[in-house]
Amino acid sequence: MSADTTLDRLLDGRVALRQSAGGYRAGMDAVLLAAALDAKPGEHLVEFGCGPGAAMLCAAARLGEARFTGIEKDAAAAELARENIAANGLDPRMQVETADIGSLGNAHRADQVFFNPPFFDDETRLRTPKTEKRDAWLSGPTPLGIWIRAAARTLKARGRLTLIHRADRLGDILHGLEKSFGSVVIKPVHPREGQPAKRVIVLARIGGRAPLQLLSPLWLHDGEGHSAEADAILRGRAVVQMG
Repeated sequence: MSADTTLDRLLDGRVALRQSAGGYRAGMDAVLLAAALDAKPGEHLVEFGCGPGAAMLCAAARLGEARFTGIEKDAAAAELARENIAANGLDPRMQVETADIGSLGNAHRADQVFFNPPFFDDETRLRTPKTEKRDAWLSGPTPLGIWIRAAARTLKARGRLTLIHRADRLGDILHGLEKSFGSVVIKPVHPREGQPAKRVIVLARIGGRAPLQLLSPLWLHDGEGHSAEADAILRGRAVVQMG
């Protein structure tokens, strides 16, 4: 193992993840995103900005008959993702492409797209991150709307998009979905009961016509530890129900 990486375990040790020691490190958001996915046998799921592969590895560990493609513009992160796929024995149904979603075409025709995009479009909104974490935190020339439009180009008719983002960006998310997506489902994620939501998990379908659904919240913590529901999800024993 390289000195500039660490070997971590997700889903109660079922998923091995080697990732940068000093750069962006995948955590709870990736596991929650993966737990919100569902897929039929043979479906093709594409993750934008897959990094070292945390979310798609967790999803693939549960969705054993689906295929996955990760898109990652950072060559080092993409190579880590390939190594993690091999280390987890998932080579036959997973691949990683080094590409920028801002210039992604419509070649994949995926059944689903999912992503955990950079949280900030404006560098003044946060303390300057480490150089190694900059691309993961700051969207730069690829703001949220471009991620959503790229998903629309990538998906088949009736394809689904699932994303996790800051709760205060929900208005921007809904605005971005207006043109191509419908049947929107929103799952608020709160640190604790009585506290405002910090994250939202959003599911939408190309051309969907069903009314928007706002689901019951997920509370992450209870007392000094995780809530029973969050603990089960993070251990891979339960899923995030998206309606």
